[in-house]
Amino acid sequence: MPLDPLAPFRLDDRVAIVTGASAGLGRRFARVLDAAGARVVVTARRAERLEELALELRDALVVPCDLAEDGAASALVAATLAHFGRVDVLVNNAGTSDPTPALEETTDHFAATVRVNLIAPFELARDCAQAMIALERPGVIVNVASLWGLVGVGQIPEAGYAASKGALVNLTRELAAQWARKGVRVNSLAPGWFRTEMTEGRMFGDDRAERWMRQRTPMGRGGKENELDGALLFLASDASSFVTGQVLCVDGGWTTV
Repeated sequence: MPLDPLAPFRLDDRVAIVTGASAGLGRRFARVLDAAGARVVVTARRAERLEELALELRDALVVPCDLAEDGAASALVAATLAHFGRVDVLVNNAGTSDPTPALEETTDHFAATVRVNLIAPFELARDCAQAMIALERPGVIVNVASLWGLVGVGQIPEAGYAASKGALVNLTRELAAQWARKGVRVNSLAPGWFRTEMTEGRMFGDDRAERWMRQRTPMGRGGKENELDGALLFLASDASSFVTGQVLCVDGGWTTV
């Protein structure tokens, strides 16, 4: 057979859930997985945006939900199984960020951030893994962390966000270790600075902030929209079939210095 090194990156006929798919990185992730052949379940709070996105995809399921609510994760997985009969890939992308100095951050604010950024991803990973194992199908979980999961930033006060993303990185390692022999791989994708709704006006679109970011990033710029595509496909597909418990940073070198 001729060598085809690109074949393992295909996701034909696989079912992938992407959370936080209504905008930003999540919207791009859904389109990339669809282009690689997956049938994508898109979820977020803004139903109208999900419906617009679904029109761009080949065979998408729209499941609006708020992952901060009790039972939302289980309902999402149940809806996926009811419609497609299985789940092969989970991209835990949904997250929240609200910079607040730690000395002023309330416990409720901190807990609300952890609820969305850590507890919901755990619930989804657990429920998806249960389904994968029950169906005896190998599966993949990609937790979208952040450079904040590996280093502190300080100048942008995000104690709750940093704590949740750091915990998500180590949760990735622990789940990978527990499920490796059950056929479920778990890895983490840690983006650096990318222009999204979350970063617009905070990092991008502000001359001073962008200058600070460029000066501190070894490559001297933020990431382009397409520069997470390859990393996502690598982790979500059989191209990374012997990789689990790892963190893949796509940050222009931010976490190296």
